[in-house]
Amino acid sequence: MSKVEQSVEVEVPVRAVYDQWTQFETFPHFMDGVERIEQHTDTLTHWVTEIGGVRREFDAVVTEQIPDERIAWTTVEGEARQAGVVTFHRLDEGRTKVMLQMDFAPEGLAEQVGDKAGFVKRKVTGDLKRFKSFIEGRGGQETGAWRGAV
Repeated sequence: MSKVEQSVEVEVPVRAVYDQWTQFETFPHFMDGVERIEQHTDTLTHWVTEIGGVRREFDAVVTEQIPDERIAWTTVEGEARQAGVVTFHRLDEGRTKVMLQMDFAPEGLAEQVGDKAGFVKRKVTGDLKRFKSFIEGRGGQETGAWRGAV
């Protein structure tokens, strides 16, 4: 398994940042290579991705969710193996640090080389920067929220 840890500071209050992150179906707006996400239940999502010409479909389940603090997940079926957690840290009234930690299994030689070359780290960094632009560009107004705990 490989690991990636990245973070970004967002000029938005923690509640709005967390609420936006619970809207999985909006991830294609800021996650490069994510074509669509379907929310099947409060904890089960189906992902369709295409990264570097490789198309994958997989299911992921939320294993822990604490409002305004953290969301953890793991894949449970399909063509990708990964697990991770995103945490939300209140820096002050209007700023939040988003930290993403993910373990993943690169498959095949091309993915292993890309991982060693830092491709995944750069991709996650870009996704977090685009998330920052997405939520800040909306004036800190989230597109929805799910406040349940898992």
